[in-house]
Amino acid sequence: MGIQVEHLRVLLLLPLLLIYIGWLWISLHRLQGRRKKAVVALRSIMLILLVFALAGTQLFTKTNQRSVVFAIDRSESVKEDRKELAWIQEAVKARTSEKDQAGVVSAALQASIEKPVDARNLDGFQFTAEANPQFSNLASGLQLAAGLLPKGNSGRVIVMSDGEENVGDLLSQGKLLRDRGIQVDVVPLVGKERKDAAIETVRIPDKLYQAEAYTVQVVIRSTTTGPAQLRVFEDNREMTVQWVQLNKGENVFALQSLAKEPGFHRYRAEVYLEGDEQSANNTQYGFSKVQGPPKVLIVEGTAGSSQNVESALQAAMIPFETIVPELLSNDLITYTGYESIILNNVAATQIPQLQMDMIEQAVRDYSIGLVMLGGDNSYGLGGYFKTPIERALPVYMDLRGKREIPSLGIVLVIDKSGSMSGEKMKLAQEAASRTVDLLREKDTIGVLGFDSSPNWYVEPQKLTDKKGIIQKINAIPADGGTEIYTAVEEAYSKLSKVEAQRKHIILLTDGQSATNQSYAALTENMQKEQITMSTVAIGTDADQSLLSQLAELAKGRYYAAVDQSTIPAIFSREAVLISRTYVVNQPFVPVITGGADWRSFMGQGLPVLNGYIATTPKEAAEVVLASSEPDPVLARWQYGSGRSVAWTSDVTGAWSANWVTWPAFPQMLASMVKWTFPQFQSSPIELQTHLTGNELSLEASSGNPEWIGGSGEEELRAIVTDESLSMQEISFTSTAPGNYSAQLPVDKSGVYIAKTELLASGGGEGAEKRVIGSSTTGFVIPYSPEYRITEGQGLSKLQQLAELTGGRMLSLEHPEEAFAFASAPQKRFTPISVYLLVAALALLLLDIAARRLSLPPGLWARAFNGRAAAAGPPEQAETPMVRLRGRKQLAEHKLQRKSERLAEGGALRAAAAPPRPLPEQPAAAAPGPPPAAAAPAPPDSMSRLLEAKRRGRK
Repeated sequence: MGIQVEHLRVLLLLPLLLIYIGWLWISLHRLQGRRKKAVVALRSIMLILLVFALAGTQLFTKTNQRSVVFAIDRSESVKEDRKELAWIQEAVKARTSEKDQAGVVSAALQASIEKPVDARNLDGFQFTAEANPQFSNLASGLQLAAGLLPKGNSGRVIVMSDGEENVGDLLSQGKLLRDRGIQVDVVPLVGKERKDAAIETVRIPDKLYQAEAYTVQVVIRSTTTGPAQLRVFEDNREMTVQWVQLNKGENVFALQSLAKEPGFHRYRAEVYLEGDEQSANNTQYGFSKVQGPPKVLIVEGTAGSSQNVESALQAAMIPFETIVPELLSNDLITYTGYESIILNNVAATQIPQLQMDMIEQAVRDYSIGLVMLGGDNSYGLGGYFKTPIERALPVYMDLRGKREIPSLGIVLVIDKSGSMSGEKMKLAQEAASRTVDLLREKDTIGVLGFDSSPNWYVEPQKLTDKKGIIQKINAIPADGGTEIYTAVEEAYSKLSKVEAQRKHIILLTDGQSATNQSYAALTENMQKEQITMSTVAIGTDADQSLLSQLAELAKGRYYAAVDQSTIPAIFSREAVLISRTYVVNQPFVPVITGGADWRSFMGQGLPVLNGYIATTPKEAAEVVLASSEPDPVLARWQYGSGRSVAWTSDVTGAWSANWVTWPAFPQMLASMVKWTFPQFQSSPIELQTHLTGNELSLEASSGNPEWIGGSGEEELRAIVTDESLSMQEISFTSTAPGNYSAQLPVDKSGVYIAKTELLASGGGEGAEKRVIGSSTTGFVIPYSPEYRITEGQGLSKLQQLAELTGGRMLSLEHPEEAFAFASAPQKRFTPISVYLLVAALALLLLDIAARRLSLPPGLWARAFNGRAAAAGPPEQAETPMVRLRGRKQLAEHKLQRKSERLAEGGALRAAAAPPRPLPEQPAAAAPGPPPAAAAPAPPDSMSRLLEAKRRGRK
């Protein structure tokens, strides 16, 4: 063990301490004897401790302990069948000293600690840290491993990898470790070459014009030679299928085509090679936007019901496409290719939840317009309550206390058998909760779950505690068999006793009843009690024949929920239908309450309208036409960056017979659709993307000279959405006039859509910024770079790393070499500055006590001789009064001695003085005393002083 200081210059204060100690000895004139020595000693030691504490004093011991941190590559390109785990276990077992330490770090996209550095064995060790194997970041693994090495040990890092990194820079990190004196050993993991063909890229122009010819280039890299099949798709439409001859290395194939439809188009290329051992890299995507006039998507609930809308758009020269709800795309990029989407009397039960989310997000984030046209399957009747479409529209689907609605009694009979577990039960619970939200306090709700037998989770009761009822609904488990008859019978028995104007049962099941009993008598009794029942079949395993028959016998409706996400819409639709209040069937003339820009064709008088679906306008919506109730007939508003319009009547003539024959009706329809188009011209914002590792670089430039070099307050932002509809908003940094850049970390491959918006200040101070330009484009993050066919440079990079840091190239056959390196003696330091400061503080307190506390003489002697004193007679025991009298006597004795010395000094002075002539005295006078005898006056004065002190003490 030894002592070492970090700051030697601080020790130069020690000579100054000698001078200070000398001065301290001279200046402490009030202290005498041992007390003075004790104070000087305490002060000196305290200052010496402070000097050594400031100098950073450390104790050190020498050790030969070795430490190794294994950095294991856990990316997709390195499989665990290479026995990395077994290798490091054998390496730890083969160490020569039990004091040697080992730690484990795994590296994928990010590095994680699998085991801290200690001396334990690795028996039973497994990789447990979560890792994203889609990327290989060996640099982060090296950095973390080096940070785990204990200071003072002979340690090094051992990397096990194939060297094929795609995030970070391995060699740059190696230079940093070299500068720190850390050596890196390498265990190369060499895999066998496999038969593989990978599409590296699909090259296509980013922008095309309608009727323009273009070329699609497909780049394929192969590890073998042979025939393969190449397929190319445009928007899921097959463009070509051809057999091609692949050569080892890079292959480029070209396909000529013609841009036909305007809007965004996604291209997909696929390659199929016989015996291909890696299928994850067989597909690649490309994007292009065909410039053309605005295009509208019409979604009609009933085929052929959109003729009036189509005629209006044709008259306005607006291209359109008409589809049924079942053909709605699963790709968000498809919806961004339209300027507006029209939902013509489409029920929410016909649109899956995913498509609803995409339409709502297209309106909110990508400026796509939305128009809903009414009918008996729209708005509240269509089940849009609390759906994403309702959020985008300017009206609420419920009436919110505007009119008297009959009291309702609803019993939800929900299958809770084992087959309903998971997503089915969650959707059933959401549907029941949405129904509860739609009802009012005076309505009655009951929830009956059934498997082999029925069980009430919510007894029929008034909706006074919605939150508590929803909590009970969300606690319904899923287990057991299926028995429908007893559940329906129990629901009917309870509901028949409920007082309500409308009574309804909703039955939901995904299976078949265990018994086949006659439902005729049961449904007949339900009709007598004016109780109706609708049934919902989930999936193809449900007894659809029985459920359809039950709905027909009970005067309800039957739903085949092929898409489970439509179940909540079905329940809310049923809750609205049984009230029979949302449909307003009475002639009226709408009143113009807004829409000044539309009065050119509405100001000459409006036709009679015979009916509509009642809704409630939202707070920020503008009601253009209203009924006498008043209810909105035509409303519009801004939703996010897009616009939406709600027309609550139909366009087929069922309620609007006078309107479809009105000459201005086509113009009104076209104006409604055009109003939802983006209100600014698409700016010439060019967006380029470049992927490096897992970081996407976005470079944007604007060629509009009016914006370049403007006020300097322009701002460019972008909204990026992936395939799962996860959205990220990023802000660009201006790098030059008209040029911007941003970085976006990505951790998964797939299709991304980016909408860039250029904003400028509105003018005055504090004014909101307005959008002056926008551009929407799509780009592809390719499949993980782990699946790419590389040139095999990884092993060369690992060898460079070992040479750079002075490490070794190890092999899988010899794990015992891991700890086979010389361990130079190292110092292990223990800082003691804190302990020195604590000791100095203690000495400071003793110093203060020694200077400030006055102890009576003989106290220490009496303390040491306390045992002898305790053996004496009781009357001799020292008390505070005894000590006080002793001090008093001591003081009197000192004063007496002082007065005697003064008296002796006066006599001596009188004897040494020359004789004075005596004055003549009368003869009769008696001879006086000698001069020396007349000197007792001083003792009298001292006596008086002593007496005064005595009185003061008393």
